[in-house]
Amino acid sequence: MSDQGWPWPAGAATGIGSLPGTDIAEAQRVVLGELPALPHLPELPARGPGADVIGRTAGLLVELPVELYAARWRVAPRPGKDLRRARDLMERDLDQLAEQAEEYAGPLKIQAAGPFTLAASVELPIGGRMVRDPGAVRDLAGSLAEGLRGHVEAVARRVPRASVLLQLDEPSLPAALAGRVPTESGFGTYRAVESEVARALLRGVIEAVGVPTVVHCCAPDVPLELIRSAGAAGVALDLSLVTDLDPLGEAIDAGLGLLAGAAPTTPSGGRAPTSAQVADRVRAVWDRLGFARRQLAEQVVVTPACGLAGATPAYARAVLSACRDAGRRLLEE
Repeated sequence: MSDQGWPWPAGAATGIGSLPGTDIAEAQRVVLGELPALPHLPELPARGPGADVIGRTAGLLVELPVELYAARWRVAPRPGKDLRRARDLMERDLDQLAEQAEEYAGPLKIQAAGPFTLAASVELPIGGRMVRDPGAVRDLAGSLAEGLRGHVEAVARRVPRASVLLQLDEPSLPAALAGRVPTESGFGTYRAVESEVARALLRGVIEAVGVPTVVHCCAPDVPLELIRSAGAAGVALDLSLVTDLDPLGEAIDAGLGLLAGAAPTTPSGGRAPTSAQVADRVRAVWDRLGFARRQLAEQVVVTPACGLAGATPAYARAVLSACRDAGRRLLEE
């Protein structure tokens, strides 16, 4: 692999996005305190609709208003109270970030749903998910790209010494590619999205936003080559779901960074993992892939396996702390 600069410092750790609770000031204090090398803008879905990853991202869309209908997000004829709520929550989060991270200098990660997870979740006005209509998916990807570009600029204005790193959450991407996204009835599935279409739309979003982007997919069968060739700087995945190491090895060898989900999101045996256990987990996979140890701390960021919204506040903090110290252990080897 050719030498390259990564958009994170060696030995870094970060969170995937979501945390428990409803207090954004406290969540941001925890993140900035526990993850000093690569903090992220936390998401608190317990605050309700508009704080969930779909509503939060839908609030960023340009000229594509959404609303809640029967507890699901759908395209709306005009902006309304649901969209206002999602945007207000995000604005509050960014104001709090400006207050707490004003002096922060370094990479700062923000998260949003990717185009295919949005398309598999948001409904058309006539019913059915957007993923059923290739034209709607194209429009959605364009709107998302424009909205994310504005969002990145808003974050950069508030934390001027930070360099923004974008994470696109795409848990539904494998299902969209395999034709496994269920219809509303649950009896059928939508037609598969072609790989070339998916690659082109994902690349369009990444290029339009213009900052280093990682794609997070906590599902089996992560399409690693598609993600790499779409221009992503890295992939975030749950190590426990990786059954075939060859595609991962090929992607890493081709220059893809790895956000390695190595700490469980819920306690095992009632306690959080130690930093040694988390570091061992990452190291074991890296050694099986056959790469040099000196490359590990540079190309890999240590993370929890997925979001921590379902954890207790104490467990979430302990896991982030263990990931941070695991990253330091890997750097010191």
